[in-house]
Amino acid sequence: MADTTLVISSKNYSSWSLRGWLLTRMSGLPFEERSISLDDETAREELLLRSSSILVPCLIHDDISIWDTLAIAEYLNEIKPEAKMLPSDRAARARCRSISGEMHSGFSALRSSLPMNLRSVRPDFKVWSSAQADIDRITLIWHECLETWKGPYLFGERYTVADAMYAPVCTRFVTYDVKLDEVCAAYSARILAMPDMIEWSEAAKQEVDEVSELEIEF
Repeated sequence: MADTTLVISSKNYSSWSLRGWLLTRMSGLPFEERSISLDDETAREELLLRSSSILVPCLIHDDISIWDTLAIAEYLNEIKPEAKMLPSDRAARARCRSISGEMHSGFSALRSSLPMNLRSVRPDFKVWSSAQADIDRITLIWHECLETWKGPYLFGERYTVADAMYAPVCTRFVTYDVKLDEVCAAYSARILAMPDMIEWSEAAKQEVDEVSELEIEF
């Protein structure tokens, strides 16, 4: 039995839970999942962006609880250095942390108007200008990284923390039929085809609970 637990919320709706889960999988640290029911008011408030802090996912390891996604990434990088979750090159490592932090704290318009919902597909979805500005910034980040570090991932041949941080965005682009250029479409498809992403997505589609506010046609 694993001595590590990752507390997560809905696999269908929770982009932060997906990030934490991908990061923990990336580290190679064995762990058990514990899911919080959508009946839990705190979980619902987080999913609906009504909470001032996000306490899920929470990694519990050696009686230490870590609940901020970037803190989880840094903690896992410390205890599992062999996983090489951050790039080895200093400049690349600095950029990886920078764009991961930008995803962590920014893109509020995208989060609110294009919430993660893996069970939903909305063709010809109308993306408002504020969310489009977030999309444009994200695709610019992808282009800069892929051009600089030559792909196939944001920092070269190895999948890193930054790829995990941007993975939920790839699901949003599918859900809301966001049109991408060839480079970004190929990168997004590569992330979605990863075995961990397929496993998570299949589990999300089996969930039966719904958050009615996130099922409304915007």
